[in-house]
Amino acid sequence: MKNYGDRTKRETKRPEGGFRTVAYSALPLFVLLCLPLFLAGCGADRNIKKGDAYYAIGEYFDAAAEYKKGYSRTAVKDKALRGQRAWKMAECYRRINYTAKAIGAYQNAVRYGYPDSMAVLRLAQMQQRNGDYKNAARNFQLFLDSVPDDRRALTGLQSCTQALVWKKRPTLYTVKREALFNSRRADFCPVLYGDEWEQLYLSSTRPQATGNEISGITGTKAGDLFLAQKDEKGKWKQPEAIESEVNSEYDEGACCFSPDGKTMYFTRCTHDPSYPRFAQIYTSQRSDASWGKPVLLEISKDTLSSYAHPAVSPDGRWLYFTSDMPGGMGGLDLWRIALTDNGLGGVENLGEPINTAGDEMFPVFRPNGDLYFSSDGHVGLGGLDLYRAEQDSTGTWAVENLRIPMNSPGDDFGITFEGLHNRGFFASNRGDARGWDHIFSFECPEVLQTVRGWVYEKDGYELPQAVVYMVGNDGTNLKLSVRGDGSFEQEIQPNVSYIFLGTCKGYLNHTEELRIDTSSVSREFTLQFPLGSITAPVLIRNVFYEFDSAVLTPNSTQALDSLTALLQENPNITIELGSHCDYRGADEYNLRLSQRRAESVVQYLIAQGIPSDRLSPVGYGESRPKVVTRKIAEQHPFLQEGDTLSEAFILKLENEERQEVCNALNRRTEFRVLRTTYGLFDSPARKGEEAETDGEQKKP
Repeated sequence: MKNYGDRTKRETKRPEGGFRTVAYSALPLFVLLCLPLFLAGCGADRNIKKGDAYYAIGEYFDAAAEYKKGYSRTAVKDKALRGQRAWKMAECYRRINYTAKAIGAYQNAVRYGYPDSMAVLRLAQMQQRNGDYKNAARNFQLFLDSVPDDRRALTGLQSCTQALVWKKRPTLYTVKREALFNSRRADFCPVLYGDEWEQLYLSSTRPQATGNEISGITGTKAGDLFLAQKDEKGKWKQPEAIESEVNSEYDEGACCFSPDGKTMYFTRCTHDPSYPRFAQIYTSQRSDASWGKPVLLEISKDTLSSYAHPAVSPDGRWLYFTSDMPGGMGGLDLWRIALTDNGLGGVENLGEPINTAGDEMFPVFRPNGDLYFSSDGHVGLGGLDLYRAEQDSTGTWAVENLRIPMNSPGDDFGITFEGLHNRGFFASNRGDARGWDHIFSFECPEVLQTVRGWVYEKDGYELPQAVVYMVGNDGTNLKLSVRGDGSFEQEIQPNVSYIFLGTCKGYLNHTEELRIDTSSVSREFTLQFPLGSITAPVLIRNVFYEFDSAVLTPNSTQALDSLTALLQENPNITIELGSHCDYRGADEYNLRLSQRRAESVVQYLIAQGIPSDRLSPVGYGESRPKVVTRKIAEQHPFLQEGDTLSEAFILKLENEERQEVCNALNRRTEFRVLRTTYGLFDSPARKGEEAETDGEQKKP
């Protein structure tokens, strides 16, 4: 059974002392001849007792070492005892993935007549894991002769037959072991993270892990979470332990992240020297550039069950995990629990066809909603295989084996995807005699149509709290959250028309349309969602007038058409059109010119079908100089956020070019939202009157 990725930390203690010295000359000859056998028998019993103690608390590595000593000290003629001790040793080797040693030990258990037929089943499973499908099939059948209709043996026998077929027909995937991410110990459960998937979290028992103690379970250090990042050129750097309280003296592994990237869920296995190990799920919140102190996520009051391998669904509504809690289908099952604003909901077992009598572990979601997991209970190549589960409109799951080369006779698990693309990383212990896991990359040729969009404030920054609604004429109806940079990415289908609505609290909506035609090549479409503020003036870029005139130039058409579209997308708002001048010229003249220019914009919008009672033109002349925003300060380093570009401020600037930059910033046309309830409560007879009154109330 694959460990949770949670190793214990306890130095192996060796009791001191020995047997009392005996004067051999004083003993009869037959006693001298029997003494070595007596001492060996006592030593074997002591080894077995120590092994049993280690086994009871899950320290299989230490237990295997004691069982091996006890087995070697057991007389060959004592077949029953040797068979029993070979079985115990084999069970430890199986649990720490020493497959070749497990096969030898199970063979000895069978050879010495171990009475439980499970020895034959375990031998068959280990031979299957070693790729010896012929002998595995023979032993699966031998077990079925004594235990007919056993699901594990039937699945194993079918797997041996199917594996030979799959070996002749590998898939289009390419798989490569990634030396940069791997160490001389176990490296597993990679997880891509970041707006551009430029970070890779992984679990590892490498020497750089916290502490110096050796786990009695695996014979290595306890696992920690490590982070690899890309450099400026997009090349991966070596993994380093994350600087956070997430890593501890205990075992940490198998992490995942909430859709907004602000919450980490991970597995930790604490220990008590006299108590069996149980895995638990913890959470950590992102604070600035680091992860905060972990908090236990109490899924159930049941303290005798393990909870591990968390995975959050793409919509953030469900937490999937692995557990051996009561009510499952056998071994480890996949479960889920609702994530609500009021805390955790009820626990659900995923049931068939996902869960089996074997072990289902390491759930992972691809952004398109497909669930990936590993199992040794489905038809597969041996050990843990990777499976994809797709859910139809009725909620029914269909499970598919990823086959060769993604799967191997060993353990294959812990997959992660680079966004919507069918490429990424996973873990496997294929080809490692010690059973240690390593990171592999994978990629599959595909034709993928995607849309990438950015939601941001007009003339401002990204809006990570925004939501985009996606509706297609094929029935698609999705609510998409955006990343920290205000972006989103979503797969789209050919021959479908889509409408995207960008929304954010405190901002106006923005709509984009997209039609996808059939294509034989991958393509990414790009959409922009600039949202106007409801509470602050919004600059209308690229509105131009004739010199010293209120006549709009043809170059203004595109900007004003965009404003028209915004008003059509937000039919319940009324706005003030404000026109501003720089300080040059007489005050009264500038005031009249700016008023005429604001009215020119209003007349253009009315000609495009916008009701006049939604528009209020106001000319401010030079009375409201521009206040520098953070965005403007970044574009013009000689300015600071909060500066007011008054005449006095500008004249203090000795550089004429800088003065002209400020004057250009002051010459602007802006709109400001006055109402957001136009047409919702107004009667047709009084709509204009009320709108005018409302606008007057909101004027400065």
